[in-house]
Amino acid sequence: MRESWQEHFAESPDVLLGVDGRRTIVQVRDVLVGGDEFVVMAGPCSVESERQLMAAAHHVRRAGARVLRGGAFKPRSSPYSFQGLGLEGLKLLACAREATELAIVTEVMSEDDVSLVAEYADILQIGSRSMENYSLLEAAARSGRPILLKRGMMATIADLLRSAQIILDNGNRNVILCERGIRTFETAIRNTFDAAGIALLKQVTHLPVIADPSHAAGNRDLVPALARIGVAAGADGLLVEVHPDPDKAWSDGEQSLDFAGFDAMMNALEPWMEWRATALRAEKHEPLECAGLGCAEARG
Repeated sequence: MRESWQEHFAESPDVLLGVDGRRTIVQVRDVLVGGDEFVVMAGPCSVESERQLMAAAHHVRRAGARVLRGGAFKPRSSPYSFQGLGLEGLKLLACAREATELAIVTEVMSEDDVSLVAEYADILQIGSRSMENYSLLEAAARSGRPILLKRGMMATIADLLRSAQIILDNGNRNVILCERGIRTFETAIRNTFDAAGIALLKQVTHLPVIADPSHAAGNRDLVPALARIGVAAGADGLLVEVHPDPDKAWSDGEQSLDFAGFDAMMNALEPWMEWRATALRAEKHEPLECAGLGCAEARG
């Protein structure tokens, strides 16, 4: 089976899982993405103010997040929408990292901004609109920072892996793939969450894969369910939008969880993360005391 995937994704040879089955673990400060821990990255879509960001950072950390997300530069569908605080937003993210010890992931939109964003961020996010901006991918790769590469809105898995290959070709193997939903004929939800895509990526590539249920759903009511689906599909973590007051958010408030909603989602994920730990142990052929949800050995 693996040979057929090698042929199907032949244009991305360095991204594919080798015969030894060895997977890449991306270290971000003290966080290991792609290892045994399920890593949650959470925070507001946009950095709006010090008060808003600090409140979100402290809360998501207490609830179990390891990485703070927040947009300083925002690519928006309308030129009249809030475009981000820019440098001020980056400085606020750095202050939040100092206060909470959370790692920082934020989007870089232009190759001209790579060095600036890399000065403040621990992970450079390449957004869905930029997935095929190859000059940006090359510049981001050369920054030396880990790259979170989001799948484009109309990109195939092969397209995503080709973009990842470009980053590896430029000397950076610390790539995290992100499934955030793709555009289909469905109009009731913002995007179609491709759970099969997550399962396929974990089958064919050695890179970590995380799920973004917020952008897939476009509606906060659906985020917890899609998060659980992401875990079940094999994702190594989540990227979730959380805001102190989503109804007053300057961007993407309709898909952002409030603090109570984030807490409820994290609590509901606990048995699924235990199941994931059990599955990982089985994959490594480690002894288990029991199997299934709630396994005591899985909690260790």
